[in-house]
Amino acid sequence: MSLRLAARFARRELRGGLHGFRIFLACLTLGVAAIAAVGSVRSGIEAGLAREGASLLGGDAEMRFTYRFASDAERIWMRDTATELSEVVDFRSMAVVDRDGTTERVLTQVKAVDAAYPLVGTPRLDPEIPLEQALAGENGLPGGVMARVLIDRLGLVPGDSFRLGTQDFVLMAALVHEPDGAADGYGLGPRTLVATDGLQKSGLLAPGTLFDTKYRMILPPGSDLDRLAIEARARFDGTGMRWTDARNGAPGVASFVQRLGSFLVLVGLSGLAVGGVGVSAAVRAYLAAKTGVIATLRTLGADRATIFQTYFLQIGILSLVGIAMGVVLGALVPVLLAPLIESRLPIPAAFAVYPAPLAEAAIYGLLTALIFTLWPLARTEEVRAATLFRDALDSARLLPPWRYLLAILIGLAALVGLAAWFSGTARLTLWTTGGLAFALVLLTVSAMAIRTLARRSGIAARGHPALRWALSAISGPREGAASVVLSLGLGLSVLAAVGQIDGNMRNAISGNLPDIAPSYFFVDIQKDQIDGFTKRLTHDPTVSRVETAPMLRGVVTRINGKPAREVAGDHWVVRGDRGLTYATELPETTRLVAGTWWGPDYDGPPQISFAAAEAAEMGLSLGDTLTVNILGRDITATITSFREVDFSTAGLGFVLTMNPSALSAAPHSFISTVYAEETAEAEILRDLATAYPNITAIRVRDAIDRVSGVLAGIAAATSYGAAATLLTGFLVLIGAAAAGEQARTYEAAVLKTLGASRRRILSSFALRAAILGAAAGIVALAAGIAGGWAVSRFVMETGFTVIWPSALGIVTGGVVATLLAGLGFAWRPLAARPAQVLRGRE
Repeated sequence: MSLRLAARFARRELRGGLHGFRIFLACLTLGVAAIAAVGSVRSGIEAGLAREGASLLGGDAEMRFTYRFASDAERIWMRDTATELSEVVDFRSMAVVDRDGTTERVLTQVKAVDAAYPLVGTPRLDPEIPLEQALAGENGLPGGVMARVLIDRLGLVPGDSFRLGTQDFVLMAALVHEPDGAADGYGLGPRTLVATDGLQKSGLLAPGTLFDTKYRMILPPGSDLDRLAIEARARFDGTGMRWTDARNGAPGVASFVQRLGSFLVLVGLSGLAVGGVGVSAAVRAYLAAKTGVIATLRTLGADRATIFQTYFLQIGILSLVGIAMGVVLGALVPVLLAPLIESRLPIPAAFAVYPAPLAEAAIYGLLTALIFTLWPLARTEEVRAATLFRDALDSARLLPPWRYLLAILIGLAALVGLAAWFSGTARLTLWTTGGLAFALVLLTVSAMAIRTLARRSGIAARGHPALRWALSAISGPREGAASVVLSLGLGLSVLAAVGQIDGNMRNAISGNLPDIAPSYFFVDIQKDQIDGFTKRLTHDPTVSRVETAPMLRGVVTRINGKPAREVAGDHWVVRGDRGLTYATELPETTRLVAGTWWGPDYDGPPQISFAAAEAAEMGLSLGDTLTVNILGRDITATITSFREVDFSTAGLGFVLTMNPSALSAAPHSFISTVYAEETAEAEILRDLATAYPNITAIRVRDAIDRVSGVLAGIAAATSYGAAATLLTGFLVLIGAAAAGEQARTYEAAVLKTLGASRRRILSSFALRAAILGAAAGIVALAAGIAGGWAVSRFVMETGFTVIWPSALGIVTGGVVATLLAGLGFAWRPLAARPAQVLRGRE
């Protein structure tokens, strides 16, 4: 009976319009829209990847090998399985151009293809000529095509020649579009495309050099990809073969999109939390204004349940309206902006209305609305009818009854659980939840402390009326200091944390680079070249250090006889191939932390020294055995020691090191890091590249610049999410300022009656806004630095330093935001006539 009556009351309340609920709706709409838009963009990209999987991959399926070409048995199986087959070789090299007595060298990612390439899709060249004609070349030289940026960097035009290794090529065209480019993953240099036959005399594909081979297949219609994948892995188990098919044609891109989308959804949840503060404040202000209505209902016999249900239904309906608007907005924005978004993406996308991310956003919105409205709604039950006319909500106890607290906790647990499930990153979800909880508690305590401090500082402000009025207002219960500090502070906390994380990620890559990082990595140094290579650098006064090591690549296939992933899960060491080396003596820069090193003359069963930190993560112990597939051959070795490996120096670091007799007979090359003065780097490169044209030099600073460019894109995406959170906080701030307008009008009227000038009253309003903004900014700065430290230290596993320009910008932003909101709602109180206001209060 009470529910039906409550529904009638709620319907009548809704006839009054949206007065008091505009900020409520704006916060909820914006938070839901942000999550829905991010999810829709992610779904559009995933749909595009799935739809264009074969085009991205370059075929229906791919078998990939490292350091080697496919064996006869592997080729026979592929030919019997596929209707068409194409071989692609991918590696890094130096593109060399001789011009007017000078030599230019630029790192390039080379793709060598056969006559069948591409099986799917069509490359676009400029000028528009067939790829077969371009790779055939002219004037007795094989042809090649290059990415436009590489052509410009080398100053080439079609018809000019360039060199890869010891083989000259003629540039025939610019590569405008590479149909399978997204499947090739991240490269350190722009693309060069040549025919595999043209590399026969280049010296770049010698045994032991670093290259990958990819065999793309067109399968018969109706082929069962699951069955073929299982068959291929079973037949060639232990050979290092990796299978990919059109269901996930660009796995690296798909994984990156998934993780970035998940992170942005969590940033969006932070925005909803900020909006939740505004929702709670709006509900509380609305109920405070409805005390007369509630008192009337209680006087006429309405019980507590009826009153609670009345406003629960009313706010529930408005919540559904806000969520619906957010879902519609989040669905439409990606579709409307599809041309702009697609122009910025290097991969195809299919933007449309996807129900799943919209449902996810709606669920988040419902739970957020429930969590943040239940608390102020529950407090109405604790107020007696006799006190409802006297600001009852201020006199109600702080905590609601236990049943409401339990409902709030259940809603919160459901929200966190669903966020972990939807995002697929439980650890990041828990970190985000913990960070938000910490920030909310810190901001709540800070708001209470600010009011107490303002109350005690009022006496010290004698002689400064504007400041004393500002402090008095802040210490009062009606100023809404808690709403200002919570809403703006939480938004600024998220932005501060993102700024600190981004800055520390950049520092982790490029910070103090000249002191800790080598100038160059040199790869593909052959066995008969390593002595001469080292000798050329040993006596160079500009070279401070040279490190060399044998370099092989292998796949960890088994641990203690069991499949590696069953033991180590999805640890990065067992994903794909890893670099490994052999050594006679323990390197001087390495410290053994457990076990013993093999002796210099050891010639027994294979032994492994494993990186200690990674071993702990994988659960390895001394005496465990690892099976590593190298060039199609399985080598099973025993872990006899653990050692510290510092990957942060950008020097040589190997997870696996084996005794020499286990690996030295396998075809391999050497790698080297050279530490030199920056002014001498160009001369060192010219000397070594002239003597050994087959080696590839990777300039560390250039590699870092490319990685930093990727990070800049990630930082921009996360900053947009954080900006949406801050915008929500600003809306809540506007709501708090609007809610306090009536109190400021009365205050201004009293001060005018006592002789205060408008200028002094305005100064008082500005001072209280600035004080609250500075307080919110400082607290947010502390919370953001703490959150940034936690994520950098425990999630990103990097060092942490405070990024002060970003930090100080946060405090400044807090002051400016509250000033704008406070002064924006100060003009009407200043313009009101005192007599009219004071008579109205009577």
